[in-house]
Formats: sequence, structure tokens, C-alpha cells
Amino acid sequence: MTQHEAAGGAAVFLRRWGEGARRAVLIHCALGNGGMFEALAGHLGDRLRMAAFDLPGHGRSPAWDGGDVQAQAVAIAADLAGAGPVDLIGHSFGGTVALRLASERPCLVRSLTMIEPVFFAVLAADRPDLMARHDAMMAPYDAAVARGDWAEAGRLFTAVWGAGRPWAALSGTARAQIAARMPVVEGGSRAVMEDPAGLVASGALERLAVPALLVEGAETNAYIRAICAGLAARLPDAGRAVIPGAGHMAPLTHPAATARAIRGLLDRTG
Repeated sequence: MTQHEAAGGAAVFLRRWGEGARRAVLIHCALGNGGMFEALAGHLGDRLRMAAFDLPGHGRSPAWDGGDVQAQAVAIAADLAGAGPVDLIGHSFGGTVALRLASERPCLVRSLTMIEPVFFAVLAADRPDLMARHDAMMAPYDAAVARGDWAEAGRLFTAVWGAGRPWAALSGTARAQIAARMPVVEGGSRAVMEDPAGLVASGALERLAVPALLVEGAETNAYIRAICAGLAARLPDAGRAVIPGAGHMAPLTHPAATARAIRGLLDRTG
């Protein structure tokens, strides 16, 4: 575990695993930290040398400065990639970071794995009916954000995108940490909802030749299934994998099965 001074001088917290021949950068989900990949990394260490950083405002990285969280994470991942190429592995919000980096700087990327990517701009373009259903479901969350009730926002957010543990079962410290990070989650929402980088409307995804893998849990929701389908339809070289018994937190709850899917992508990009 180390500190890394990324581009712009920001010191981010890093975890490293593995002794493989290929380098990989791992990007975690909102409200998480790089340590969530430890079990997954244990199944990939013979193939990869992995670096997982804590997103801005998460884990042991510095506090969020109010900027575009996704753009900041893309810059950190690019800095870690160096001259490339690296295998990018991103989960949830981290999957959208990985996709944006691969689209903007494909020369740095050998392969791209997106696990349950929450790129809702694809859903809005392909399935406005599902997008409307999602917005209705999240209306109480949006109301909590609007009134600054970050604890309630955290409770509602984790009920949909968490690991399945009831809010009441979390410790007071855990609930407080989630509430404190909810503004950072909101700081990344425009990037995944509205796609200000223009990946969908510009046709950038259709031009992205990087070999890709879309991973979803068999027990995931309809929104993720539609997003993965939409991305697979756009990306020229994308495979798909479904993890039996898993939901949104597949890297944490089903690390061995998730690693097997990733190894398949590594095998075909050797």
C-alpha cells in the first residue's frame, strides 16, 4: 500500500497485488475503495501486476475538491498506465471511468473489463422506458439529495447499489462514512447520466477497437442488463459474461467466478 502522486500533484492511495507479466489498473465503485478488489486480485496475481487506487474522496485518498470525479479518475488511471498498454478493470462507476479512458486514449489499453457499468446515458438512448422507470424509482433519493439529507440519500442509494446489507445492519461509523461520501457520488452523476464526454452521441464507442468484456451478475437489475447490451452492441470487439448468483457487487461477492471471466479476456489478448 502506497501513496502515488498523480498528474496535477494529487496524492492518491494505492494498493498493489500480483506478480504477472502484464500490468493492470483497477477502478472501484462509488462509495468503495481499492481494497474491494483484494479477493479478485488473489485469483489474477499469476497473470497481472495490479494497481488499485482509491477514487477522490474515497478510502485514504484526499478529499474531493468539487470537480468532475470521473474526469479526475480518468486522469489518475491514465497516469498509472504510464506508456501502457495496461489491462483496465472497472466496476460500476469505475467501469465508466475505464470506458472513458479507453475511448480517449486507446493506445494505453490492452484490454477493457467493465463489471456492472452504470453508464446510464446508454440506457437513456436505447431504453427510455427503462430510464423513466429508473428515474421514478430514484425519485425519493433525488429528493433527499435536494434537501441535503445525505444519510437518507445513502440509505436509499445503497438499497439499490449496495452489497445487499440492510442499512440498519451497518454500524453507525459505516453509515456516517457513506453519508459523508454521498456528495462525491452526486459529483459523478452527470458523467454517467448525461455523458458530457460525448461517448454515446459522437460514435466514439463504435470506433473503439480495444478488446472488451462486459460482466454482469445473474441477479442484477434490468437497468444494468440493458446498459451491458447497449455497450456490447456498440463496441466492435466486446464479449459478455454472466456471473451465476451474483448481483451488482460481483467482484466482492463472487471474486473467483469474476476472475475466471476476466482470465478469458486475458487469454484472447495475449
